[in-house]
Amino acid sequence: MLNLVVALAIFTGLVWLTFRWLEYRTNHGKEIPVPNVMNMTVHQAIKILEDSGLEAEVDSFKYDPKYKPFQVLQIYPSAGSRVKDGRTIVLKVNPRTWAKVAVPDVLDRYKYLAFRQLDLVGLKIGDTIYEPNIQKDAVIRMMYNGTTLKPGTLLSKFSTIDLVIGSGPLRNVSVPNLVGMTVQEAKTIIKTNHFEVGMVEHEDGGKDESDVVYYQDPERGSLRDQGMQIDLWASKKTPAELRAKIAALDKIYRVNVTPPPAESVDQGAYNVPEYEPAPATPKVEESPAPKSKTSETKTTEEKKPTPKATTEQKTKATIPTETKPKSKKVIVE
Repeated sequence: MLNLVVALAIFTGLVWLTFRWLEYRTNHGKEIPVPNVMNMTVHQAIKILEDSGLEAEVDSFKYDPKYKPFQVLQIYPSAGSRVKDGRTIVLKVNPRTWAKVAVPDVLDRYKYLAFRQLDLVGLKIGDTIYEPNIQKDAVIRMMYNGTTLKPGTLLSKFSTIDLVIGSGPLRNVSVPNLVGMTVQEAKTIIKTNHFEVGMVEHEDGGKDESDVVYYQDPERGSLRDQGMQIDLWASKKTPAELRAKIAALDKIYRVNVTPPPAESVDQGAYNVPEYEPAPATPKVEESPAPKSKTSETKTTEEKKPTPKATTEQKTKATIPTETKPKSKKVIVE
């Protein structure tokens, strides 16, 4: 029994000491009110909370242009609440400006889809600049303050960006002369003139862009639409040293088309025979003659119906056999 009493006394003492330590540690019964720091600047709010024995944690709030930057809009726990000394108070502060958003990738997309996607993330559309390109009505570039903008760049919300949109390919663009240039120079000239680089064949099978172009297809001066490919043949030798290869390539890519003779076709006109009607014979009026038996007989014979002439007889009577048909030019548009 003595041991049981001693064990109960020790247990009771430990429980009492634990509660006393917790009261001292948690400042039980010692609470202070949260000061009202609403609409103050964040620096003023932090100073007041620290003077009151409280800690401050700053959290950015949704930007509202009606309030000043770094103005305290909310506090938690609310002002007037009683908290223990050292409690952390969360301050919701108005940011300096809108939060940054990533620019979406709208390159090579139809312009109206690009407008909608940019509007969804909070970006505004400024100028729409149209530029010749084979991708009609597609977004070619994005511009911000005069510089090219890459997808994924962070901008402030409601920033204004400009879009360069394709207006369709140019027609009948003259192919530049690339013979004698290096491959690197030729590629730059091709893109500058709104064409695309096609096949590049090196004589030695390498890929050295310092090789000199000795042949191109299409040939210089020919008219092509924008976006057409230009093939190049390059070598470390000069074009004068590769005349045999140039002649062989001419047989393949420079096929001469012989035009039809001028006599058969005259600017889209075709010869169609035309017949002229024969001149009408004038009618001769006869003076009336005295009636006689002979005239009466003739009159009776004239009253008899005569057989109708056939179509062939009319044609023969109308068209002289000796007259040759003249040709008439009919222009086909």
